[in-house]
Amino acid sequence: MKKRHIMAEPRTRGRPRAFHDKSEQNTVQSLDRALGILRVLSESSGLTLTELAQAADQSPATVYRVLSTFQAHGMVELEAEGQRWHVGAGAFRVGSAFLRRTKLAERARGAMQTLMRETGETANLGVEEKDEVLFLTQVETHEAIRAFFPPGTRSPMHVSGIGKALLAYYPITRVARIMAQGLPGFTAASLTDGIALENDLIDTRARGYAIDNEERTEGMRCIAAPIFNAHGEPVAGLSISGPVFRLSLERAKDMGELVRTAAAGVTEATGGRVPQKGAAGSLARPG
Repeated sequence: MKKRHIMAEPRTRGRPRAFHDKSEQNTVQSLDRALGILRVLSESSGLTLTELAQAADQSPATVYRVLSTFQAHGMVELEAEGQRWHVGAGAFRVGSAFLRRTKLAERARGAMQTLMRETGETANLGVEEKDEVLFLTQVETHEAIRAFFPPGTRSPMHVSGIGKALLAYYPITRVARIMAQGLPGFTAASLTDGIALENDLIDTRARGYAIDNEERTEGMRCIAAPIFNAHGEPVAGLSISGPVFRLSLERAKDMGELVRTAAAGVTEATGGRVPQKGAAGSLARPG
């Protein structure tokens, strides 16, 4: 009698057999806590040991051991004056692996430098991650007063130039899902009403670029355009940001065309294509 062999489900390479086991026994709790401490530190401009321990809800002794370990690998640095801890160059090198994998930042760098020279304002590159804008990199202007978004900075999509540039080309169902999560206000100009935001997105799509008109930060304006993949789907955004006294609404049309052209160049350089206006499922003004 022949033995019957039951075929096991093939295991994806690079994953252990217990990959789908998400129980506590299959996680490294100390590593989980350490990465949580690093995340808290990355979201600040520097914290003392006591401040970091409070923010991470860990004991100072535990946090210090974690910091000492990270420091040995260059992941964090201690500022002697003020005894404040900061994310170190080692963490940047590790994070840069993501940029190398996407190739997007590499291909966009030249366009961003040109955009900064042409407009005199800081150029930014961002993507959407978990329904937020994640800023990857920027080319800063030489002006004394300028916008600054450190790599890793996040922003709600509805108050971000890049966020609105992406939303304008998302399917209606996806826009509705993101809007349903809430539209919190940050300034008096924030678009917290769904209808107002939809109208803004329709205008954005019609002209090919979005305007953040002091909606996230008072006194700062941003103009952004989307970057598309080979399927014509928006995958990133290019923008310029600056103070309103330099980046006026009167200049927005000229600046918007420069940003749109730069974003289209990155789309082409990465093998993407700009979709035709009025694509199915997208926002459009009736009539």
